[in-house]
Amino acid sequence: MAVDRAVATRCDTFQIFTKSSGQWRGRPLVAHEVEAFKTSVNAAGVGPVIAHASYLINVASPDATLRRRSTAALKDELERADALNLAGVVLHPGAYTTSNETDGLKRIADSVTEVLAEHPAGSAQLLLEHTAGQGTVLGHRFAHLATIIDGAGGSSRLGVCLDTCHLVAAGYDIISPAGYDAVFTDFDDTIGLGRLSVFHVNDSKTPLGSRRDRHEHIGEGCLGTAPFQRLLNDERFRMLPMILETAKTAGGRPTSVEPDPLDVQNLTVLRSLGHVDK
Repeated sequence: MAVDRAVATRCDTFQIFTKSSGQWRGRPLVAHEVEAFKTSVNAAGVGPVIAHASYLINVASPDATLRRRSTAALKDELERADALNLAGVVLHPGAYTTSNETDGLKRIADSVTEVLAEHPAGSAQLLLEHTAGQGTVLGHRFAHLATIIDGAGGSSRLGVCLDTCHLVAAGYDIISPAGYDAVFTDFDDTIGLGRLSVFHVNDSKTPLGSRRDRHEHIGEGCLGTAPFQRLLNDERFRMLPMILETAKTAGGRPTSVEPDPLDVQNLTVLRSLGHVDK
């Protein structure tokens, strides 16, 4: 029902889970459902469609059993994305827990290398998500993502997902005009804008440098509307998908395709900010 929901909500792009985000094993994809999904996407003219990997995956873990299980789950995520003709899979890089940052980054790169090697003909990108930096979670510095990409041989199938809430929480000032320019100059110098494949657009409940991942509705948090107006009118990013991950209305029916009022609210605010004079 994802395509029907996207169309009803007037989405231009959307993100899905291809299985439960809180379980290791997913129901196998059924051929007729795969074909129905792809047909619906093509008919609706909505896309690109992005998947988000399971939250259980932690390929940075020093626990060998958890890391093996995480690597296998990541392989499955990419296989499912390829079967559905999705553009990519967003992955939280992981947490180093009881080890250290350097070893954690190497474990991520090694697992990513293994996964991509098993799918040499795959088309879906693996999109490393920049994180807010809570606890021992890796990926909150651009240098972390660059280290992972370099450690995985610089594969062209590796991209980056930037989340506006995470950027601010991690200490990247996209709120002020000068800060915005400096952040994307830093990203370009460290990783390269060519790697940037998708944005998650969320306001933040917590301030710059809080290291806390707390999404807020657009314009109602610590970012306000100015950074989103800047982003939506930035010619460098005009063709990139931008995905809302803001809260839904409480009590919504999971079987309904009716637009969620809070999604409509956030999309309306964003659309009011886009394609205007700087």
